[in-house]
Amino acid sequence: MAPDPNSNGASGSGNRNEASVKVPAKDPKKKDDKKDEDLSDEDLALKQQLELYVERVQDPDPGLQKVALESMRQEIRTSTSSMTSVPKPLKFLRPHFGTLKAYYEIMGESDLKKYLADILSVLALTMSAEGERESLKYRLLGSEGDIGSWGHEYVRNLAGEIAQEYAKRQSEEAPIDDLMELVQQIVAFHMKHNAEPEAVDLLMEVEDLDLLVEHVDSTNFKRTCLYLTSSARYLPGPDDMLVLDIAYMIYLKFEEYTNALQIALFIDNLQYVRQVFTSCEDVLRKKQFCYILARHGVSFELDEEMAADDIDRESLQDIINNSRLSEGYLTLARDIEVMEAKTPEDIYKAHLLDGRASAGASVDSARQNLAATFVNAFVNAGFGQDKLMTVPSDASSGSSGNWLFKNKEHGKTSAAASLGMILLWDVDSGLAQIDKYFHSNDNHVIAGALLGVGIVNCNIKNDCDPALALLGDYVDKEDSFIRIGAIMGLGITYAGTQNETLRHKLSPILNDAKASLDVIAFTAISLGLIYVGSCNEEVAQAIIYALMDRSESELGEPLTRLLPLSLGLLYLAKQENVEATAEVSKTFNEKIRKYCDMVLLSCAYAGTGNVLKVQNLLGHCSQHLEKGETHQGPAVLGIAMVAMAEELGVEMAIRSLEHLLQYGEQNIRRAVPLALGLLCISNPKVNVMDTLSRLSHDTDSEVAMAAVISLGLIGAGTNNARIAGMLRNLSSYYYKDASLLFCVRIAQGLVHLGKGLLTLNPYHSDRLLSPTALAGVVTMLHACLDMKAIILGKYHYVLYFLVLAMQPRMLMTVDENLKPLSVPVRVGQAVDVVGQAGRPKTITGFQTHSTPVLLAAGDRAELATEKYIPLSPILEGFVILEENPEYREEN
Repeated sequence: MAPDPNSNGASGSGNRNEASVKVPAKDPKKKDDKKDEDLSDEDLALKQQLELYVERVQDPDPGLQKVALESMRQEIRTSTSSMTSVPKPLKFLRPHFGTLKAYYEIMGESDLKKYLADILSVLALTMSAEGERESLKYRLLGSEGDIGSWGHEYVRNLAGEIAQEYAKRQSEEAPIDDLMELVQQIVAFHMKHNAEPEAVDLLMEVEDLDLLVEHVDSTNFKRTCLYLTSSARYLPGPDDMLVLDIAYMIYLKFEEYTNALQIALFIDNLQYVRQVFTSCEDVLRKKQFCYILARHGVSFELDEEMAADDIDRESLQDIINNSRLSEGYLTLARDIEVMEAKTPEDIYKAHLLDGRASAGASVDSARQNLAATFVNAFVNAGFGQDKLMTVPSDASSGSSGNWLFKNKEHGKTSAAASLGMILLWDVDSGLAQIDKYFHSNDNHVIAGALLGVGIVNCNIKNDCDPALALLGDYVDKEDSFIRIGAIMGLGITYAGTQNETLRHKLSPILNDAKASLDVIAFTAISLGLIYVGSCNEEVAQAIIYALMDRSESELGEPLTRLLPLSLGLLYLAKQENVEATAEVSKTFNEKIRKYCDMVLLSCAYAGTGNVLKVQNLLGHCSQHLEKGETHQGPAVLGIAMVAMAEELGVEMAIRSLEHLLQYGEQNIRRAVPLALGLLCISNPKVNVMDTLSRLSHDTDSEVAMAAVISLGLIGAGTNNARIAGMLRNLSSYYYKDASLLFCVRIAQGLVHLGKGLLTLNPYHSDRLLSPTALAGVVTMLHACLDMKAIILGKYHYVLYFLVLAMQPRMLMTVDENLKPLSVPVRVGQAVDVVGQAGRPKTITGFQTHSTPVLLAAGDRAELATEKYIPLSPILEGFVILEENPEYREEN
């Protein structure tokens, strides 16, 4: 290198020692090209080398061209591509991209031209202008080689360009075959390199998810399906169903039947459920399926195909019928040592309060006794014994009868029915104990007994249909209380069964001119529950006629609001199937037209997380209307029903509801607490708890009542100490206000539901929505929209609709003979591991317990032993364990 004439001696000496010390050379050539000052020798050599190749590529001699292209390709491939910087060869070839492109255009057709196209395609990765899609263009012109060898980043970039190109070609209706071949290669590459989410994304973009099924293998199908099922929540219909379909196919292909069943239930496809049963040979596994079906609350009849052996079929059907539920629940209670019956006083803990509240409590008022009845029923639910109703009556006081008659008129209905709640799920002993009330000469007591029978049988199916046999005759009695008891009892027992006999029995009542409005309202709700989510035309027709027959004055009655709700329940979570009925509802009397519209919309999209529907409902809530309008209440509840589908939606809905509290009219503010209660049911989130605590002191008593009841709902079955404390303080704050005190008591009962062993959450097994449970909760919330008339009036027994959602929040492990089996499990907060690399931990902050254990909201369990293999991937409810044949005891 010639020394620079202007430089001083130092630089000259620097040049002399070039070999030993690298000092930036100061060449006049380089003065213009400041960039190269920092280049080390090797980089400089590489740069000149590459420039030479670029010249050689344009050489007329094909031999030289080939060598140059080969070397260039070699350089690009071997350069390390850390993603923080552009690989060197690509950097140095940047200025020559244009030259090479121009030369490519004039080259003759040959293998070399394809070779150059490959290289241009890679260069376009960093050099092409945004939106030109040159990388893809040259890839399609290039040779059919292996794309993976150019590295991950290149393949990713191609996938992105394919998605854009595909959309463009679809709009122009151009052929896409060449793209699809490339897609095949990319998907195969991604699946091989643990990038399942990227493969799925690409296939979603090009609308060809069926390709996945042939590319998954036993190592990656679980992660692929996990990504598919979790992305389905964020896709618009009908794409979400397609995605779940593919996941279902993949699970079936790899014989992961339990997961396939979960998806079949998620998309509510009973054909798929049958298919799972017929594809699986193993009887034990089928028993596990039955446990899942029983927990989900679907009525499902097994036939020859699904279980060939009669004895097996009977034992499987037994599990689906939930006949073991009571036994399992009591085993859990004994294990946790909470069998001791509790009295309402144990729950109120009045001794912890200062003097003034307890002074007023010594007076026996019917309203307080009624509250105690409910508290007693909720707390001892399913335990089969308590201190008020089941005490043997041969004692001198005969207290069982006594407690019943400490209630006034319709209070006796709830009191008698509370016996059904205490004996929940235990059909034989339940019916025997309730029987004595049937001989009463007080119609209210008989009505309560009928409702009690319905409650005992809730979620339990039985071949000899005791509920229908007992209650059927009472449906057409003269007395309207008795009729309501029988009808509501049937609705609770047969919820979700779509029982034809009952349709023929109950439908005529709806159009009976002599029947009173309350009987018609409860009949409609019972039909709605029995046919929940069935879209049954005949039932819909009957309810629509009943709505049209109502006079002006009747439409203003509080119970009329149950008619549109029952219509909504028929379409629960059935999305666009509601549209025909929604059109009909536009012809209703304008007093109820909008109300109907809101209810149908919110029920049809319940649990779908559909953002557009939430916006629509929010739009209705933002209007400031005259006093008489009632449709905003159901719209607010609707926001919660639609958004409860996934965590993100819940958070956003909570924030929207905060805004409604600040800006909404009174009738909206009354519904907001109830909506919050539904969003976090049995899941006491601190921020929601604080909002409700604030609202429970609101100046508007209706808002305060709704807030108090909702505090009970979010803490339902959790024994949450903070909520229990809040409610105790409220009970002393409202000791003079009978109505609010009643609500506080109900909430206290709910927080200690089943002594903390039950949950009201309609979601189970990782976001599977049980339709009957949701229907029960929503019915109760709609009744709470008019607290004073319904809950505080004479229809307080609508609170018993909650029984539809009550389920033990337990994990019960059983052996092959379905006997309880205690094993160590780790219980901790569930962690979302979708699309994460490797095998991340699925729970955090766990503790190890031995089963049976309680699971709180958001908890997940995993076995802490290798000795057994669970037959269900989600440890919740009843899980069958089989011994692991490869397990060796460690000495």
